[in-house]
Amino acid sequence: MSATHTAEFEHVIHTANIWLKAVSEALETEDRHLAHRVLRTWLHTLRDRLTVDAAANFAAQLPELLRGVYYDGWVPSSVPVKYDRTAFVNRFAQEAMVSTEAVPRIVPAVTDTVRGRLSPGQLDRAMEQLPHGVRTLFEPAPVSA
Repeated sequence: MSATHTAEFEHVIHTANIWLKAVSEALETEDRHLAHRVLRTWLHTLRDRLTVDAAANFAAQLPELLRGVYYDGWVPSSVPVKYDRTAFVNRFAQEAMVSTEAVPRIVPAVTDTVRGRLSPGQLDRAMEQLPHGVRTLFEPAPVSA
């Protein structure tokens, strides 16, 4: 393998590591395995609720390695998967191996991390396809005065 190819792979891995570090920081943990599970689950639960076109448009914004994570296990003929807030929380908790109580804290933290790394409005366009009850899980809790 040429040095050019090695540098390209290193860049792809480096970019994914930047995203994982940002997720780790947002979750206030040093556990990169947790950050990976949570980011993967976040990507999958969003992806599976979108139409095929919207899922593909969203994926185009992701770094190359994370795009592979995003598409891993995807069955386009089965989407969009319809689920309500409770089903979303249960699925997220099970796939990420976190408690259902942690999901409302984790999901908005990952959302903020992802939003900061995409083109403006890209995430919002995907979120528009989510039912209100699910979409509110992705948004940070309002700050009380």
